[in-house]
Amino acid sequence: MGKKSKKAYDVVVIGAGNGGLTAAIRVLQGGYSCLLLEKHNLPGGFATSFRRGRFEFEASLHELNDFGSPQEPGEIRTLFRELGVEDKVDWIRIPDAYHLLTTDKKYNCEMPFGIEAFISKMEQYVPGSRKSMTDFFELCNEVRDAQAYSSSVNGNTDSAYMKEHFPNFIKAGSYSVNEVLESLKMPQAARDILNAYWCYLGVDCDRMSFLHYGTMVIRYITRDAWMPKMRSHEISLALESRIRELGGDIWYNSEAAHIHTDENNAICSVELADGTIIPTNHVIANCSPHLVFGKMLDKKSVTEQMVRSTNARTFAGRGMSLFLGLNKSAEELGIKSHNYFIYDTADTAKQYDLMRKVSTNHVQATVCLNNAYPECSPKGTCMMYFTTMFMSDDWGNVTEQEYFEAKDKVAEDMITVFERETGCNIWDSIEEICVASPTTYARYCGHPQGVIYGYETAEWDSLMPRMMMIKEDAEMNPGLRFVGGYAMRSSGFSSAYISGDISGRQTVGDLKKEAKKV
Repeated sequence: MGKKSKKAYDVVVIGAGNGGLTAAIRVLQGGYSCLLLEKHNLPGGFATSFRRGRFEFEASLHELNDFGSPQEPGEIRTLFRELGVEDKVDWIRIPDAYHLLTTDKKYNCEMPFGIEAFISKMEQYVPGSRKSMTDFFELCNEVRDAQAYSSSVNGNTDSAYMKEHFPNFIKAGSYSVNEVLESLKMPQAARDILNAYWCYLGVDCDRMSFLHYGTMVIRYITRDAWMPKMRSHEISLALESRIRELGGDIWYNSEAAHIHTDENNAICSVELADGTIIPTNHVIANCSPHLVFGKMLDKKSVTEQMVRSTNARTFAGRGMSLFLGLNKSAEELGIKSHNYFIYDTADTAKQYDLMRKVSTNHVQATVCLNNAYPECSPKGTCMMYFTTMFMSDDWGNVTEQEYFEAKDKVAEDMITVFERETGCNIWDSIEEICVASPTTYARYCGHPQGVIYGYETAEWDSLMPRMMMIKEDAEMNPGLRFVGGYAMRSSGFSSAYISGDISGRQTVGDLKKEAKKV
């Protein structure tokens, strides 16, 4: 055992990603002491930025959903207000929802925010789709209202109340996206266009829960999407500053190596890689259960239930990103949209299968931030971020000798596909280029296989089952809760913040219950 810290903490948060930062604030707001540990020298995890030459690139955030305007705030803006960080960030609104392109030339669609505008645009692309689209958004509103009710009673819902007020939410609960859209008699072309957001959740629409997809789409379309002017790292710094204002401690370059337990298997301390031991009875982990149960928690306290429940899960997409700094403006290059989805096919199940292999994956979700915030790069220039995912560990087959060639090949394919499908010539204007592979993400954030979406939210492990299992998951090891992409709300910036809010407040509740027993 190493040297013991001079100070004990009510809660230790491991990992200063989105969920960890949020959870730490909630603990401090609850009146308890908190230490946030981060192995890197910066907060934020994926929520960061980096410079190459005269460009500051966004590392991961394409757009923040369910944020809303100051006058009509969404769930995330409301949460940031409660955390005390809304006014610490300079926000910009994203102009349009998305631009969908498919290589088979079936679709070239530019979709707007706003329910009526979205429905009207869909009717232009797919005549006769208006009624089914209207029914879709009505159902999505009921889903959102049902989830809001559930949150308001901390998940202790009254079944009779649910049946009376949210009958369609209950009916749709066990069905996939495509099953519900088919029941709404939505034309196939309208389904294809509507399902463009699927890659943001990383599960094809034959398997994705309708409740999960519907709640995401309604939040995007009704609340628009927003972005910090100074990239997602601006949010991370605002949250970090708020933790310090509330009296919390943050230790950077401090990797948590072990979570120790006492003779009753209750958490008693966290040990750093350098041997420092921090006494605590509560840990909030902003990392994967695979890492916590496999390497960090004392072996004597790792139960068969922990191992089985963790190994039964499936890793979601492994990230691959390309960052370009271009020496011409977006207007000069003909780049019209902020957010592009480019698929081989609009059939999400077929596309998912193509994404299992590096060689057959040509998908990209690509952003040109200048079309939302022209001043984000020097005048006469623009920046682009290309992202794809591999739905298996196929990148793990790339050898060290092949690594750089493989990265270059994927980057070249991304640029070629974008030029081919949009008609924009960007090759000749590249001033800065940077590629992040699954290996990069694994090294930077310690995620297994370079996973950027946590565990796949499909079938039994989708959003609603996770939410229903919060209590049981916490009981597996009292004093330990998870936040971030591997937690109950799954992947994505908004979901990570919400997971931090939930686990932070519930940990405060745990501490209050313990105090009453003394």
